[in-house]
Amino acid sequence: MKVLVIWRLLTVGGVNAGWRNRSIYFKQHGIDTEFLYTTDHGGLHIMQDVAPVYLTKDESEIIKIIKNNAYDAIIVVDTGAAYKWIRKAKYKGPVIVEARTPELMKLMPHLKTFKGIQPELIIVPSHYQKRLVSILTDDIPINVVYNGVDTSFFRALSIEEIDFNSVPTLPKDKKIIGWIGRLDKRKNWPMLLEVAKKIKSERDDIEIWIIGGAQSVQREEFNVTWQEEELTEIIKWFPVIPYQQMPHVYAKIRLSGGCTLATTKCESFGNTFIESMICGVPVVASNMMPVTELVAADKTGLLFRGLNVEEAVKQLYGILDDPVNHQQMSQAAIDMVQQKFSIQAVSGDYIHLLKKICQMNKGADGEVDAKL
Repeated sequence: MKVLVIWRLLTVGGVNAGWRNRSIYFKQHGIDTEFLYTTDHGGLHIMQDVAPVYLTKDESEIIKIIKNNAYDAIIVVDTGAAYKWIRKAKYKGPVIVEARTPELMKLMPHLKTFKGIQPELIIVPSHYQKRLVSILTDDIPINVVYNGVDTSFFRALSIEEIDFNSVPTLPKDKKIIGWIGRLDKRKNWPMLLEVAKKIKSERDDIEIWIIGGAQSVQREEFNVTWQEEELTEIIKWFPVIPYQQMPHVYAKIRLSGGCTLATTKCESFGNTFIESMICGVPVVASNMMPVTELVAADKTGLLFRGLNVEEAVKQLYGILDDPVNHQQMSQAAIDMVQQKFSIQAVSGDYIHLLKKICQMNKGADGEVDAKL
């Protein structure tokens, strides 16, 4: 079986990280995955070593790709223009929609018109996202399939395995708070700066690592504010960290007795949560869906109300200043992800859906042929 995944944005983020893991697992089960993107936002290094990647905005080239590769199914991720390309390519196989954008207004253009294509179903990564998508459509089945993490790659590295020579360098006698993701409004970096200002005013044994953001829309705005607020000592920014180095980043955070922090306003899933936890790093985040589907409060991390800076700092201290609690949360986080979010635990559902839809489609084609 061969499938094509179409998404307009090749980013460094959860959607591509999730598909990277999924395509590796699919390959082991006889499914080849290819990817078609229209714009590279720095994510090519995530995908290029696991599957073929097409990167083009040329409609004629896109149509040729769809026509010439005999895909058994096409999966469209938040890309409304894809339905026009599929129709023009006269593709007759099944189309599956993945709805990933967690903002209703941004999601609407991709689900309101399918340009003559009838998707078989919609796949979403959380029950929160299913609730959101159900507002926009009521005639297409919606299935929840969690993102999975490759637990052979993301895992709690031993001290002997950690690459201490790689960036970021672990400072002496400091606890590390990791903040991973894009620098944009939804990820809410201004709240992170407020958290950093409060911590800076109270203690000097904590360092914050921002991982990512090299091609983010608000990177320049962040850079100016970060320096104007005189936070360059407490916040270290690493705009580009190779994906293959991320287990070592998480290992250093865990070794310091640290945790990761998410200040995001909304998510459809949150890959960095499960990556962090499988590496033994507890999570501090807002008490909202779908975070509550991923983080077990008081077991694998701590949650704060809304976007409350004071409470976020309090919860951070609750992990950083309690080594016993940190160790217990670390092990509980590993156990939870292995059981609930490992690629083996979740991708079987996706494979089952794919095979079922492709078999149904072939059966329908057979009935048509018989009548002819």
